Amino acid sequence: MNTQLPDSDSLPDALLSGLNPGDIRVLIVDNDPAHATAMFESLEKEGYDLTMATTGPDGLKRIEQDTYDVVVTDLMMNDVDGMAILENAARLLPGAETIMVTGHATVPKAVEAMQLGAFNFLEKPITPKSLRAITQKAAESVQLKRANLELNQRLDERFGFDGVIFASDRMKSVIERLKRIAPTDASVLITGESGTGKELIAQAIHQHSPRKAKRMVPLNCAAVAENLVESELFGHVKGAFTDAHSDRVGAFEYANGGTLFLDEVGDMPLATQSKLLRVLEESHISRVGDNQQIDVNVRVVSATNRDLDSAVEENEFRQDLYYRLKVVTVHLPSLRERREDIVPLVDHFRKQFNKRHQKQVTSVSPAVTRRLFSYEWPGNVRQLRNAVESMVVLDADGILDVDDLPPDLADAPIGDSSGAAGPNELVGQPLSEIEKWAFRETLKLTNGNREEAAKILGIGTRTVYRKLKEYDL
Repeated sequence: MNTQLPDSDSLPDALLSGLNPGDIRVLIVDNDPAHATAMFESLEKEGYDLTMATTGPDGLKRIEQDTYDVVVTDLMMNDVDGMAILENAARLLPGAETIMVTGHATVPKAVEAMQLGAFNFLEKPITPKSLRAITQKAAESVQLKRANLELNQRLDERFGFDGVIFASDRMKSVIERLKRIAPTDASVLITGESGTGKELIAQAIHQHSPRKAKRMVPLNCAAVAENLVESELFGHVKGAFTDAHSDRVGAFEYANGGTLFLDEVGDMPLATQSKLLRVLEESHISRVGDNQQIDVNVRVVSATNRDLDSAVEENEFRQDLYYRLKVVTVHLPSLRERREDIVPLVDHFRKQFNKRHQKQVTSVSPAVTRRLFSYEWPGNVRQLRNAVESMVVLDADGILDVDDLPPDLADAPIGDSSGAAGPNELVGQPLSEIEKWAFRETLKLTNGNREEAAKILGIGTRTVYRKLKEYDL
């Protein structure tokens, strides 16, 4: 997966074209009532949500009691001056912008105010045109801040640790490890089978790092032709090779200041490995066909489904690069090793694909839940996700049942090595032990949901409660 979310540089044009003055709350503070009224009437014609205060203390009171996006304040006032308004607005309204209004003699003071965080200043006498223009720019700045905040919130929801769906102890320990790793600048190697979610974890590391405001650039080393890997990593100049018709920025330059995610790094050609090692050691690159050195500051997160220890022994991967990449390692368990996560993942994907395909699937039948729990999932979470999407698309009655299962799941045997069928050790044991095991494993299957466990076991919810108490579960 090489999907890139838009970074904040791509937001302003779309954002500012939709600026609605009615959504911007403006506070005007001026101890000259006539001047305050003139500014009020000038901005009122633009449609802003306006409030006026004709003394410094009144302006300060309003800042303390309400919220505003733009504050327009006179600099020179009795009791509470514009600098005090600025200071309190910065403390109480962190997303707002403050515009200072000043006379010619106090322009140096207004410049000082800008150094302390004021958006800009207007020199008296001010015209309606200049006031409207600078207020619009301040409003655009506020709206851009909002958009960036919303973008980061969406990134946190999608790629933050809260976006990783799990209930198992194994994944809990992985997340706890990631929370310690992410705030550092250490190189990270993520290992695990294909489909376990390595890129999602890499995104979560980036999103919780000091580099989150910069790009994360993914590059799948296995998906790029061997003769083009260096160009993808380091870029090239026009004429460097046959198809190099223009200069091209590589992944390292594009990710400068941020994170470079090297997926399937174990498939990188040996010749490129040595050049990658040099870049990691020296922090500069040279484009293919050029000798000029370009400084880069990039955190490298890499991933592989190969056994790199064996690859090193077989001289298929450089040992020095391996140690450079694996300053910290994170191993993602396969889905069959974290079966407690299947039910919450299915529920998450059901809701996700309901929304995407405008469906109304409300539940999953116990028979399907048992089959999903017992299946081996060679394709891991990616395969589970695709299976649920297929079932949601094909469903006709609002319940995912066996008739909705994809062929590979419908025809798969149940109860093989998954542990979903009773283990041999229970044969010859008292019936109470077998029953206790059945209740315990079914609760694991439903992630502790007793009502769902009752449906699967074909008994009443009250019976489940009674048996849990009886068996001290």
